[in-house]
Parts: sequence; C-alpha cells; structure tokens
Amino acid sequence: MATSSLVFKVHRREPELIAPAKSTPHEYKLLSDIDDQEAYRFQIPVIHFYRYNPCVMFIEADADVTLEQFGDAIQPPFPYLEQLLYDVPGSSSMLDCPLILIQVTRLRCGGFIFALRLNHTMSDATGLCLFTNAVGEVARGWLVPSIQPVWERHLLAARDPPRVTCKHHQYDEVEGTIFPDGDLVSRSYFFGPTEVSALHKLTPQHLHKCTTFELLTACVWRCRTIAFQANPEKEVRLICVVNARSRFNPPLPLGYYGNATAHAVAVTQAGKLCRNPLEYSVELVKQAKNIVTEEYMKSLADLLVTKGRPQLGQARTYSVTDVTRVGFGDVDFGWGKAMYGGPAKLLIASCLVRCKNNKGEAGVVVTITLPTQATEIFEKELEQMLKGKAIGASERKSTLISSSL
Repeated sequence: MATSSLVFKVHRREPELIAPAKSTPHEYKLLSDIDDQEAYRFQIPVIHFYRYNPCVMFIEADADVTLEQFGDAIQPPFPYLEQLLYDVPGSSSMLDCPLILIQVTRLRCGGFIFALRLNHTMSDATGLCLFTNAVGEVARGWLVPSIQPVWERHLLAARDPPRVTCKHHQYDEVEGTIFPDGDLVSRSYFFGPTEVSALHKLTPQHLHKCTTFELLTACVWRCRTIAFQANPEKEVRLICVVNARSRFNPPLPLGYYGNATAHAVAVTQAGKLCRNPLEYSVELVKQAKNIVTEEYMKSLADLLVTKGRPQLGQARTYSVTDVTRVGFGDVDFGWGKAMYGGPAKLLIASCLVRCKNNKGEAGVVVTITLPTQATEIFEKELEQMLKGKAIGASERKSTLISSSL
C-alpha cells in the first residue's frame, strides 16, 4: 500500500446535486427502530479502485497519479482519502443533507477510483452494496436492477407494546475510556492461507471448521487485550456486528437495504482471555454470534425504543465488523471487478475486508487502531501466535500501559 509520502493533485469539478430525471413521489419514510439508533448516526466512507479499461470513458475528477503508484497491495488505511472523497462543506450532518456523496476520480493511467459516503441510518454495508451493484448494472446497460430495492422498515420496528425479552449487554454502561492517553496508530494486518492455517493449528480438531471471522476475531481480541496489559480481574468485552437477514423466518426480503444488523456481545475477564488458549476466545466469538435470532432482533428494537437510542458501551471493548462477504470488490461499473472495494477509513472498530498482498495472494485484512506502545506489544504477540506460540500474560515482562482496562 502506498504510504502517506505519496503526493499528487486532484482537479475536481464543482459538486453537483443529482436530481431525479422526473418527478418522484413526495412522502415521509419512517426509519426502523434499528436504523434510528445512536450507533448508526454517522457517515460510512467506502472506496473502490479500478484498473484501466479502454472501452469506457468519463470524467468527474482527474488525479496526476497512476494506480501503480498506490502500491502493489491496495488496502486501508488510505492517508490521502480527503483528496479522493471531498467533504463538501455542510454535507456531513445527519439531517438536511444529501444521503449519499460520491466522487469519481480518473487516474493518469486510465483507471479510476469510485468513493462514496452514505448516511448510516439509511443502510448497512449489505444494503450499500445492493445500491452500488444496482448503479453498476444500470451503467452496464441494464434497464432495471436485478434486485429491486425494498423499504419495508416496519419489519424491524418495535412492537406495541415493547417487550424486551433478551439481554443486550452492548448497551450496558461501562466505566473507563476507550483508549488511554497518547498517540494512536491505525494499521492493517494481512492474513492469507498460511497465517489462517497457523492459527487453526492452535485450536482443537472440533474448531477447525470455525469461520475465518471467528478465528481472526478471537486472535485479535486476545492479542489486543494482552497489549493493553489489562487488570486480570476486569471484565472485557467483544462486540461483533452480525447480519441478521437470514435469522428471520421467513428471511428479510432480498432487496431490503436498511440496517439489519445487531451488535452481539461476548464478556469475560481479561485474565481468562489472556491465559487461556485460542480456543477459549473462539468459543466466545461463536457464542456471541449465535445469540442473534429473530426474537433477539425484535427485543433489540423494543429496547432501543424504551431506552431512547442508548449509546454502545465502548470502554474495555473490542468492536469488529466483517465485510468479507458483502461483495464490495465485486461491484462492476463496466471496468470489471475492483482491485479493492471496501472501507475507506479506519474507525475505532476493527474491520475484516478481502484484500490481496503485494504478492497477489488473496486473504483477509484486519484493521485496528491502538496506542503506539500497545501496538508494539500487539504485534509481538501476534507474531508469536503465527509461529505457533502464544505468550501468556503472566509470562510477559513489559511496562504496564496506563489504561482504564
């Protein structure tokens, strides 16, 4: 991936507000109670990189840089994002602002970058991918998208009267801060077949069929907790975003593009997480994912209404989302599949996204943001795990990080 030392200029045309070709119905559309929660009141930036294709031409913005200059492995973080996704003044609020902002930048080599920012209350990653695929199909000459969009937000609205029937620890108040004071470092770590195989060897036979998400999340959560040198008696949590579309009976409509995800939680003591082998944290991740059912989602909507859009508890918590199966990299605007398609900006929450390394090997990148000192310990622990060894917290002799953990 290109570093922050890459310097280039982007010439943009004036931003335009794209209006419908003909008059559309004027009506109020109610969000679901899952959409309307505080956790989704932000903008999602997504970016796609495409190679040159001599059969297609258009211009919106031009950059005096080639795709090759971005490096052999295109993966987050992208230190030059502001040039590829301009924050139009007054466009980033939740209310009275465009729902979607798009910038298309043509590169000197003929490739292009498609960057987009979406109001998260409108859609989750799956829904956003439905939209970009529909745009791609129309750009390739389709008269209508293959999957018609479905609103039907009432399917995830609270019941009347509300009935909270499940535990939702993600909204528990947790004392402390997200990070200790100090500089933060955002990095991404590549896991190819070799790395995934090495981690599988640290688990018993019955867990060898666990998903890549479960395995990598368990590994990173454990390494992160060790890196923070957490108080062994303190409670630590994992929040993982679970797509609940298939958990309904019948499943939600194929074209449903609203937020249909839950923040599932695993809770344990820091000492147990650090001292136990990897299988312990894998089992916790699996259990958290399995919590999400149709009744859980209905209970969640009811809780959000009765508690008035509570904030997610973030202290002593590792949050992670998985977009490896969403299909951002498969979006085709006529140039073929993207070299990279996925998150454009690293947030506090980690993200799993499909990428290739500089050897062209396909795998999964895990993004993470940590304090500088914690990053050093995290990388040492991760390196040991990938070598088939896991250093326990009690075996480590390093300076404690002053942290709320």
